Amino acid sequence: MKKKILLSFALFLFIGKAFTQDKKFHIYFCIGQSNMEGAARIEAQDTVNIDSRFKVLEALDCPKIDRQKGHWYTAKPPLCRCDTRLSPADYFGRTLLKSMKKKQKLGIVHVAVAGSKIEIFDKVNYKAYLDSSAKEKPWMINMANAYGGNPYERLIEMAKIAQKSGVIKGILLHQGESNTGDKTWPAQVKKIYDDILADLNLARNSIPLLAGELVAAEQGDKCASHNAIIATLPQSIPNAVVVSSNGLTAAKDGLHFDSAGIREFGKRYAEALMQYSKK
Repeated sequence: MKKKILLSFALFLFIGKAFTQDKKFHIYFCIGQSNMEGAARIEAQDTVNIDSRFKVLEALDCPKIDRQKGHWYTAKPPLCRCDTRLSPADYFGRTLLKSMKKKQKLGIVHVAVAGSKIEIFDKVNYKAYLDSSAKEKPWMINMANAYGGNPYERLIEMAKIAQKSGVIKGILLHQGESNTGDKTWPAQVKKIYDDILADLNLARNSIPLLAGELVAAEQGDKCASHNAIIATLPQSIPNAVVVSSNGLTAAKDGLHFDSAGIREFGKRYAEALMQYSKK
């Protein structure tokens, strides 16, 4: 009888340990549209010298790059979907990891859809938004369909897997080109932020949200006016931090950052988080 009790107790400890979060594994969500997804070209320098402590949780099956949905991999770009390009998340992770202890790791959960409004991450209204966009942006619908037709739900699904491995530390957002001038944008972002925390059983306002500005007017951005709206986000979310895009180089289309700009932007996200953490 005693042997059975001891065996059961040992099994309990083993199972408990197997599903215990590693507090040294810090996890961040990356959401938004094309600049977060990765619109800049991946160059040779972006594929080498990647610390194996920097991980990405693949959000869909990608046989061409030998990745499976729901599994962790060293964070070699692309970090979003199977054929996306360079994201701020790439250099956010690399930069932040340099400031972390050697026994710590950093993981990314990345779900983004080019050309989408913030409404695509609204757990209630996403379907109405996608239905209304079907004729105008069929390519965007195909991207959403890669996430099972519901990017928010896929984010939460992956986040719950990630929670078994580590601790959620923050959210990176880059979105707004498709919502330029929409003064309800901060309130919509707040709803999504609150929903994410509630669905993951995290305390309200318990993690930072880092929101990057759009390409600056000096770089010819067609949507730079939205930066004034992004600047108001901390009024809605106490833990929101706005990441400046001032001086970052951009592509000729006036909407996207180029590779050099994306690398620097990722570093700025990391630096903004480090400054926030000192408060």
